[in-house]
Amino acid sequence: MTQIELIALVSGAACVAGLVLTVVALVGTRRPPGPAAGAGPGLSRLWTGSGASRADQRRYQLLLGAAVVAGAVAFLLTGLPVVGLLVALAVPGVPWLFAVGRAEQRAIARVEAVGEWARRLKDISATGQGLQQAIIGTIATAPEEIQEEVRTLAARLQAGWLARSALLAFADEIADPVADQVVAALILHLTDRGERLGDVLGSIATAASAEVATRREVEAKRTQPRFAVRFLTGMTLATLAYGLVNSDYIRPYGTVTGQLVMAVLGAAFVGLLVWVRSMSQPPRPARFLPAPDPEEAIA
Repeated sequence: MTQIELIALVSGAACVAGLVLTVVALVGTRRPPGPAAGAGPGLSRLWTGSGASRADQRRYQLLLGAAVVAGAVAFLLTGLPVVGLLVALAVPGVPWLFAVGRAEQRAIARVEAVGEWARRLKDISATGQGLQQAIIGTIATAPEEIQEEVRTLAARLQAGWLARSALLAFADEIADPVADQVVAALILHLTDRGERLGDVLGSIATAASAEVATRREVEAKRTQPRFAVRFLTGMTLATLAYGLVNSDYIRPYGTVTGQLVMAVLGAAFVGLLVWVRSMSQPPRPARFLPAPDPEEAIA
């Protein structure tokens, strides 16, 4: 290998790495639950991503490294920068496409968990305990899907947060209208000290069960477009793999014009996959409670 060829290979690998870093940092591989604390633009955001926890950031970094390595290897095997870029984008893109529907399944499970937590809160409050003690009493029996949020809510109440602010923060973390209904009922109970809290919580829990059944039925009908996403993704991977092992297949794309054509076709295909995926995703339900005010959290 001549020095010029070696420089060209290294330059192409660096180009692929730079493009992957930029695209993955800006787009990401999944929709984050919220902005990460301390996350901001620049090299720090480029390396840590938008994950809310350290585990999410570590997973993002591993995926980012795998994308750079895969793209560089594909470029070295074929000598085509666009192939390297497509392979690099496939590393974070395939899990993102295959994970379609999981977010909605988690959301449905959380709605069901909120309804179950409302029932348990109703049973404990019926014993005559105050609202704060009733919430603390549900920590041990809180459903797994929202156990962390319930623990955080109880910890905030014990730390001296205003009950209203702590409840609004809890609803903001769950981010679902059903949780908003439960929190709204609890906040109203704080102001009027009514005796019908148990009846209200029971009604919300019953409505949550009906909503879970409806959303699961709708989710089942979205199977066909999601299968199309997975099928198209599989065909794309098979095509890329065949191109890597058969140089004759990608030889027509070895020219500058061929690379431009491949880039246009690749961009169009990726856009099609993203569009089909978006069609299979349900709209995010609208919430009605405001975000908590940090300045009013502590009494």
